[in-house]
Amino acid sequence: MSELINSKMLWIRRIFFICYDIIAVLAASFLALSARFDFHLSEVPHHYYERAWAILPMEVVITIAVFWLFRLYSSLWVYAGATELMYLVAGCAVDTVANACMIYLFNRSVPVPMPRSYYLLFGMFLVCIVFVSRYGYRAFRSMLNLRVDMRSKKNVMIVGAGAAGNALIKEINNSQYIKMNVVCVIDDSTEKVGSYIHGVRIAGTREDIVRLAKDMHIAEIIVAMPSAKAAEIKNVLDICKETGCELRRVPGMYQLINGEVSISSLKDVDVNDLLGRDPIEVDLESIMEYVSGKTVMVTGGGGSIGSELCRQIAAHHPKQLVIVDIYENNIYDIQQELLHNYPDLKLTALIASVRNTLRIDKIFETYRPDIVYHAAAHKHVPLMETSPNEAVKNNVLGTWKVVKASDKWNVKRFVMISTDKAVNPTNIMGATKRICEMIIQTYNKRSKTEFVAVRFGNVLGSNGSVIPLFKKQIAEGGPVTVTHPDIIRYFMTIPEAVSLVLQAGAYAKGGEIFILDMGQPVKIVDLAKNLILLSGHKPNEDIMITFTGLRPGEKLYEEMLMEEEGIQDTENKLIHIGKPIEMDEEKFMDQLKELKEYVVSEPGDIRKWVQKIVPTYTPK
Repeated sequence: MSELINSKMLWIRRIFFICYDIIAVLAASFLALSARFDFHLSEVPHHYYERAWAILPMEVVITIAVFWLFRLYSSLWVYAGATELMYLVAGCAVDTVANACMIYLFNRSVPVPMPRSYYLLFGMFLVCIVFVSRYGYRAFRSMLNLRVDMRSKKNVMIVGAGAAGNALIKEINNSQYIKMNVVCVIDDSTEKVGSYIHGVRIAGTREDIVRLAKDMHIAEIIVAMPSAKAAEIKNVLDICKETGCELRRVPGMYQLINGEVSISSLKDVDVNDLLGRDPIEVDLESIMEYVSGKTVMVTGGGGSIGSELCRQIAAHHPKQLVIVDIYENNIYDIQQELLHNYPDLKLTALIASVRNTLRIDKIFETYRPDIVYHAAAHKHVPLMETSPNEAVKNNVLGTWKVVKASDKWNVKRFVMISTDKAVNPTNIMGATKRICEMIIQTYNKRSKTEFVAVRFGNVLGSNGSVIPLFKKQIAEGGPVTVTHPDIIRYFMTIPEAVSLVLQAGAYAKGGEIFILDMGQPVKIVDLAKNLILLSGHKPNEDIMITFTGLRPGEKLYEEMLMEEEGIQDTENKLIHIGKPIEMDEEKFMDQLKELKEYVVSEPGDIRKWVQKIVPTYTPK
């Protein structure tokens, strides 16, 4: 039924255009004659009118035939663009030539032929009249939309007058569904200032952003600088966030190269963009050689770090990837993602607790991994402070059981994810991670397996990090809670940290504690202010920041090295090796066994036992 209605509407449009074109031929013919005589109708010889009237039927037939051939009756003129305009002009030109030939052939005996300028004028008027019929509706609709929708559209500023900015302005202007009004463009090239792109003025440089945003009532700023360096992007964003406008940007240069610059490809600006440094790059070839063709196991593979490990390992063609996690929802999500993105990947996802000795042993016996990445752990500092026995059971005993299984089943290399909180720990989570590092160093001397640990700081956006918490608090209208005005942390993105973990694993020879260079520390209160600004609010005006005091076990700053540890560089300047600390391994193993027996009784003084093993642990 709908097809029948659509077909009927198509023929109604065609008949309308045919009737219009008949009138257009008549109008173009008489306008051409009038223009030939400067529109003095009384001076036009009468026999020219007679001649024009006589040839009109043949002109109409030829015009309709030519226009049909050039698809002027089948195009969707609502969406007409440059291609349809080309067909329209070409059709009128061919029609003019065809009519001129017809008139010449059939009127050779006429003593007074049509004026030579008639044909050129006829073609010009025909193009104009036909253009009005095909494009007039679009112009009318644009004017109507401009009047009706202008109040509902938000004013937009685009930073960057290059190819990306040009593509965005064109899409915004041509779409009836994008509720944006580009009112100005910013570019640092003073030569461009004052020029126009698709009717939008390049109004100034980055120094004018704040002023123009206020004067022009800008609601959103789009940064279209895909090829700019990270430091330059940060500088622009630092200026833009002072406006209180929403911020979005073109993600990267490859979108521009692939022709993917559009409103849908834009990403919200987040705190990652304010790090002010280029993304960390790693030697992918060394990682590929190390992982490719191997059976790799990732414990805690559903977490933020573990899942990113799985993604990057899957991209480097392992023989098999085995994911182990206790939380079924997380492991299901990463399983489905990897199956979609890597259909040829041999993938096994298993629900298991690292605290279950028999289950872990059975998994190792079945899959015989070559490489193990141990990311399973309880990492939330305040929660572990209230459940210290669980921190010991999961982090210490869980790691010990996976280490023993790796030793038993001849795993080639074992890489444990550690933390900067293991250095001079003030919380039970950090102390348990320090014990894990000691387990790694002890077993490396007793096993054929190469045991190593990788220590790094906070990762932006990870589960339990401050970023998701701040975003939630901002969405609720505040306040944003910061523990202390002077608290600082080292930050790195999850993909960056995982890439370095993989490369550290490739460097491993056994027994090392690899330490990742986390760059410059960031004040958490500055992080909070930036997120508030990026959300279009003003700190301590629209969204308040409150200080709640340090939480149990929390330090003002984290350390990457203990005093006893020296540092050794690797080929990658961002990966260092901490010198192993000498310890009495026999005593340590005895203490570990005692801890194992004691913690299952749910004691209330487990911190004292942990402190005996980790003398640098000073509970607060």
